[in-house]
Amino acid sequence: GFMLLKALKRFAEVAAAAVVLQSCFVTAVADTLQVRVVDVNRIPVTGVAVFVEQHGATRSPGVPQPATMDQRHRAFVPHVLVVQKGASVDFPNSDVYAHHVYSFSKPNDFALPLYKGTPHDPVQFEHPGIVTIGCNIHDGMLGYILVVDTDLFAMTDERGMVEIDVADDASSWVVKAWSPRIRDSREPLSQVIESGQPLSVTFALSKKLGPEHQSHSESVEWDSYD
Repeated sequence: GFMLLKALKRFAEVAAAAVVLQSCFVTAVADTLQVRVVDVNRIPVTGVAVFVEQHGATRSPGVPQPATMDQRHRAFVPHVLVVQKGASVDFPNSDVYAHHVYSFSKPNDFALPLYKGTPHDPVQFEHPGIVTIGCNIHDGMLGYILVVDTDLFAMTDERGMVEIDVADDASSWVVKAWSPRIRDSREPLSQVIESGQPLSVTFALSKKLGPEHQSHSESVEWDSYD
């Protein structure tokens, strides 16, 4: 009787562990959503920020990850950075020139007075939206931070494509695309995919893309401020 009871207890433990494992597997299941961005001539557009807001999923967004926007050769690198709401962004100055980084994009406005290296603390971005970044010393320097309320985002590659893993139990997905070069709208373009529909979206732009940003301003060397 004792051995039978022990065996039944062991069986119950194994069964319970299997249920836990199965539930973990179910919540971790993901499908791949494919997004493509093409211009008016159906040519792929690289460097477009794509992000996905999913509704009805059991999965919660992850913890915002820190990011970096560097300064090199009188330019912000990367030119466009996507971060999750609540993320902290470092603005190191790896340039040989002095920079004074700022943004007037309320409520995400900030200022990092003239510096080189990394004397300033990271800036935390708590509000979704487009943040335009500039330098008070070099007018030609321009960068963008897109703050999104999701942890599902990526930049289109040379094929104009991204693939993003999304929860398969969501009731719908709102897919958005943004670039400072897109003239169809100032706000991110948006398409909705309902559950059961193919997880594939193409953003075919109707207006000609704006030119790629080039920095032409004269720079002031750090030694000029000594």
